[in-house]
Amino acid sequence: MSEPASTPAPEGAAAPITKSAEKKLAKKKENEARLALKAAKAAKAAATAPAGEKKAKKEKGKEEEAPFVNTTPKGEKKDLSDPMASGYNPIAVEAAWYDWWDAQGYFAPQLTEDGQIKPEGVFVIPSPPPNVTGSLHIGHALTVAIQDCLVRWNRMLGKTTLFVPGFDHAGISTQSVVEKRLYKTGVTRHDLGRETFVEKVWEWKEDYQGRITNQLRRLGGSYDWNRVAFTMDERLSKAVVETFCRLHEDGVLYRANRLVNWCVKMNTTLSNLEVEQKQLEGRTMLNVPGYDIKEKFEFGAITSFAYPIEGSDERIIVATTRPETMLGDTAIAVHPQDPRYKHLHGKFAKHPFLDRRIPIVTDDIVVDMEFGTGAVKITPAHDPNDYEVGIRHNLEFINILNDDGTFNENAGAKFKGMKRFHARVAVVQALKDLGLYVETKDNPMQIPICLKSGDIIEPILKPQWWVNCKPLADEALKRTRDGELYISPKASEAEWYRWLEGIQDWCISRQLWWGHRCPAYFVKIEGAEQDRNDGKNWVVGRTLEQATERAEKLANGAKFTLEQDEDVLDTWFSSGLWPMSIMGWPEQTPDLKMFYPSSILETGWDILFFWVARMVLLGVKLTGKMPFPEVLCHAMIRDAHGRKMSKSLGNVIDPLDVIQGLDLEALHAKLYEGNLDEREITKAKAGQKKDFPKGIPQCGTDALRFALCAYSGGGRDINLEILRVEGYRKFCNKIFNATKFAMLKLDEKFVPEPSAKATGNESLVEKWILHKLNLAAGEINKQLADRNFMNATSAAYNFWLYELCDVYIEAMKPMTDESASETTCRSAQQTLYTCLDHGLRLLHPFMPYVTEELWQRLPRRPNDPTPSIMLSKFPVFDKSFEFADAEHQFDLVFAAIKSSRGLAASYNIQQNLHVYVRAQNDSEAELFQSQVPTFLALTKNCKSVEVVRDIAGVPSGCGSEVLTPTIFVHVLVRGQVDIESELVKCEKKLALARMNLSKIVKIESQEDYESTVPPNVRLANEEKRKTLEADIELLEHSTEMFTQMK
Repeated sequence: MSEPASTPAPEGAAAPITKSAEKKLAKKKENEARLALKAAKAAKAAATAPAGEKKAKKEKGKEEEAPFVNTTPKGEKKDLSDPMASGYNPIAVEAAWYDWWDAQGYFAPQLTEDGQIKPEGVFVIPSPPPNVTGSLHIGHALTVAIQDCLVRWNRMLGKTTLFVPGFDHAGISTQSVVEKRLYKTGVTRHDLGRETFVEKVWEWKEDYQGRITNQLRRLGGSYDWNRVAFTMDERLSKAVVETFCRLHEDGVLYRANRLVNWCVKMNTTLSNLEVEQKQLEGRTMLNVPGYDIKEKFEFGAITSFAYPIEGSDERIIVATTRPETMLGDTAIAVHPQDPRYKHLHGKFAKHPFLDRRIPIVTDDIVVDMEFGTGAVKITPAHDPNDYEVGIRHNLEFINILNDDGTFNENAGAKFKGMKRFHARVAVVQALKDLGLYVETKDNPMQIPICLKSGDIIEPILKPQWWVNCKPLADEALKRTRDGELYISPKASEAEWYRWLEGIQDWCISRQLWWGHRCPAYFVKIEGAEQDRNDGKNWVVGRTLEQATERAEKLANGAKFTLEQDEDVLDTWFSSGLWPMSIMGWPEQTPDLKMFYPSSILETGWDILFFWVARMVLLGVKLTGKMPFPEVLCHAMIRDAHGRKMSKSLGNVIDPLDVIQGLDLEALHAKLYEGNLDEREITKAKAGQKKDFPKGIPQCGTDALRFALCAYSGGGRDINLEILRVEGYRKFCNKIFNATKFAMLKLDEKFVPEPSAKATGNESLVEKWILHKLNLAAGEINKQLADRNFMNATSAAYNFWLYELCDVYIEAMKPMTDESASETTCRSAQQTLYTCLDHGLRLLHPFMPYVTEELWQRLPRRPNDPTPSIMLSKFPVFDKSFEFADAEHQFDLVFAAIKSSRGLAASYNIQQNLHVYVRAQNDSEAELFQSQVPTFLALTKNCKSVEVVRDIAGVPSGCGSEVLTPTIFVHVLVRGQVDIESELVKCEKKLALARMNLSKIVKIESQEDYESTVPPNVRLANEEKRKTLEADIELLEHSTEMFTQMK
């Protein structure tokens, strides 16, 4: 939304505030806020302190910082002229940056001067539109973290990027939550009427779209908000109408009276994908939505009863898991070859409760002679298999169910008006009364459950609009096999083929008020008898005018009226158009030409068929192109116990609560914002108290995003632990403090070199860190290209923590102190700058906020005008940073350092450490001699490091370790250890080393060793033997030395 145009101030009014004045005012407000807080704390302390109590002295350096107040005017760049804070505060670090990025237009696609895609290429992600049913949960945060990581990485690689945000109207779910909210006030949608109710839903949509937008912005998603879309926007609605009409015109979309999945609770049709099959192992008593909570009904059982044969005393026994459906039976099927029933072929049974003759038909498809009695009751209007039998035998289709789940007049006067499961009990009892009941047994089975409401699904006949998916799926399968679509992980690809190969027609009608109303019209011709179920009496139209023109041809001069279908379309019908409708399709817009197809579709594996398949089917059909060449399915987030996130369990997490932190009481309070009843709230509170006894700690966006990416290694489930997210907050703190310390090493005179290339003045450790930086850059790029975010984050984490912070920043201290030469100091600074600059860029796709904050504090290289880290170049593998020899040499030095640390720890020596490195050849001795300052810098409490050439140079009383067959590390322990215990340790180590050596010697002594064992294995064995021999020699010397010290 644009800002209103400014107007001149009226006479006598204050002059407009300039930007500099506004900043000064903001600073003033911040200082006032700090002073006010300080005064309030002092007043509170004075009021609560006992009389005569002395004021406690504050610990030196422990003064509490005032809460952060963001004083940056919206859209302006944050002022970083003040010194860095004493510690990392995610709320302070993240403030203001997003609004500035957005205001600067950095999220918009960057084009060439002539408005074309940049030479580096294009990268487009259509963000899966979250439903406006409610706020985002942590699963959505995973989606944002992965997608925005890819977008920011590709943007930094120089590509034209587009990340389109949007929202889904979510027909069933949104209507359901609004109805539940109204019901709490004693109002139903029918009380309001369709128009008023839809207005209420639009109000809900505006509210929750605003909330979700705030969450997406806080999560750092670099969306182009100028292109934000909503599935019921005028532009996207036009695409829906065009698709409906075009598919109908092509004969792919049709109207038919067929069996559908009917949800009584939601009062609408559902697709097969919206129905879950619940497995029961036997008799199970279940609650059903819409019934008293105390009522339970039996499922997982099969009931047998008898039908009397017309004109005889004979009976035929059938069995069913749904006894109430016998009121809709119109046939009994037997196998044509079954000798038990051949005499009944063509005869009739009598319905015990209705004036209905039931024919006995033969069918070798539905009947298995070996199962049960070999006779099957047929209810064509209420069972998918029976429906097919009804078609084959031209049976009567009798619907016994009203939309509200009660029985209609077709069920007979005795059962009319009964709710379906009350009727189940009543029918069984009535059969018993007539002596027709036989038995009820356990029956392992599946029952269909509505994913939205939990209700038991009823198959019923409904005239609906259907899409013939078979020809669309065949084309999608062909193109996938031809390599036009890559799906990962492989498990999802296998499911893709399996589902498309068995695809069924898609019912797209929904009996709702919220959604896209079907652009179909019944042509009611005056004086004519017409079947509303017959699609021939319907027309479709992009506009009412087009529909009227088509109706005129159908009516052939007769008078008619048009009645638009009351139903709306399945939400997935509009969502299936998402990649192209957001680009302006069906219009041939510049965006459609430039940004369609998308580069990748990233989403959860659980909606691969709900959404991804529909996009492919419709995209190929309507545009002739795959809507994207790659589908990446991320894992489903579960709680730390592996449970699915559920509001009633209290384990659904709002990402903002992880970012900002929330105490337990506030977590409890949020439960009342939803539609949970008191019983569910009590259960959810218990779950929250167990999982978050102290509430959710403040972690910040960067830590959350990094953690979610670190969890993403290709599995199907993520068991999220908030403590792990909090651990990455500490990693952010490490980066913050390391940069803060490093900045102290870059004095005011420091100016970065124009290029990051090595100058030739680099020391060994500098070459080593530049080489490690280069390896990290190569690895992160490779892993992001392979979509392995776990490995990518590991590479970034390891470089920052274990190489830059733990090694180089410590090792460079002596290179920048007063005794170091100007050349040495400047080189160390330049290397540090390059590591910080490139290191922050490597982290940016995962951690956008802290990297921008710290990068902005670094000086820029001469002639580098890059305004933001998000527009800087992402580091890639650079041959000029390859220092393999330096890596090997410094790894050897660092191994010796770690060995000395380990020896000191094992002997519990915490101060006055004296280290001796024995190097037997000249080059190694020279290497270690040159690295003594680094050795001292990286070894805590080390007083001296001496490089010696033979054992005589090592004083008696040392603990020792073999690094290589020619390098040994010794730490002086005399006077600080128990001699007897050290001798025992030496003897044990000697015995083990001698045993291992004998094994190697035995292997090498085999006759055919040289000819049968590969060279690399022989070389490895030789290395092991030499190391063991050196180890034994050293242990023997240590034993002799400790013996002499007794």
